[in-house]
Amino acid sequence: MSDTLKTTPLNAAHRRLGARMVGFGGYDMPVQYEGVLAEHRWTREHAGLFDVSHMGQAKITGADAIAWFERFVPGDYAVLKAGKQKYSLLLNADGGIMDDLMAGKPDHDGLYVVVNAGNKDADFAHLKANLSGDVTLTLLDDRALLAIQGPEAAEVMAAHEPALAEMGFMDSARLKLFGVDCYVSRSGYTGEDGYEISVPGADAERVWELLLKDARVKPIGLGARDSLRLEAGLPLHGHDIDPTTSPVEGALTFALSKSRKERADFPGAARIARELADGPARVRVGLHVKEGAPAREGAEIADIDGAVIGTVTSGGPSPTLGHNIAMGYVPPSHAALGTELKVIVRGRPAAAEVVAMPFVAQRYYRKPK
Repeated sequence: MSDTLKTTPLNAAHRRLGARMVGFGGYDMPVQYEGVLAEHRWTREHAGLFDVSHMGQAKITGADAIAWFERFVPGDYAVLKAGKQKYSLLLNADGGIMDDLMAGKPDHDGLYVVVNAGNKDADFAHLKANLSGDVTLTLLDDRALLAIQGPEAAEVMAAHEPALAEMGFMDSARLKLFGVDCYVSRSGYTGEDGYEISVPGADAERVWELLLKDARVKPIGLGARDSLRLEAGLPLHGHDIDPTTSPVEGALTFALSKSRKERADFPGAARIARELADGPARVRVGLHVKEGAPAREGAEIADIDGAVIGTVTSGGPSPTLGHNIAMGYVPPSHAALGTELKVIVRGRPAAAEVVAMPFVAQRYYRKPK
């Protein structure tokens, strides 16, 4: 392990389990335990437990907290009800995506925010440098973050706190769980139903081992987390989206609240409005790679005549579908479902087709209305 890598409170637990460790987002993280394919399938069928403590957690409080936070994102948090969270985008002045994040109101005390590990230092530095009014940004570096995902996750968690079964997708709560103060949301990054649980770092190993005592739960590494999120059509920042990518290009316009678009009071609003009206130069699409080896990040995308028109940003085998899939950027003229394209893998063109995302249906739990 490189001396420069940070560790999560669960590092020793991963090593006891025999995890293969790799550097990711500046942290020493488990990429797999028994194997990516087995872990992927277990999460799809049962409940997988992930250590995502490398992510950045913070609270934003104060009388001006919501209005101040909205200066950086295109979501309407003023109308977000207590007990809810929302996906949003930290935008730069040109409307590019500095990071994607989750922000919610698990209690009546401002916002609880989770950002990506590789960006968290830059994100929080950017926010701190622009503090104004009655706002306090508190980094929660002393907390760990666990994610339990899969069709049996709700039953597992309800055994510890029955009220968790009543939460719906994107509900958020602050409650006493496992005997400690926790932030819990019914959300995740796999396309499956599940929860993300923020616990004090000192209690992380105890909670991790308690959850693993349930026969329905197995530890899952970052390898399966990546293949699961790819099947779910979810972008990975720094790969599928980055500071040059707009929400329109990234097919993330659902993160643009209607009221905020009307007010055009967020960074890059002019560019985003122009792209919504006239179309972007490129757009993120899903691809079924019909032959040959998987098309990985960086592979060129060509039209049917062989002219290069775009680039793959994520790709690999889909364990659930049994064939290769990918995401990448192409001009809107080549983005319609069913468009025949080619991907250049190891110098050879392979047939590909634009398909709908998610590749595998998401199974988030939404409460009956």
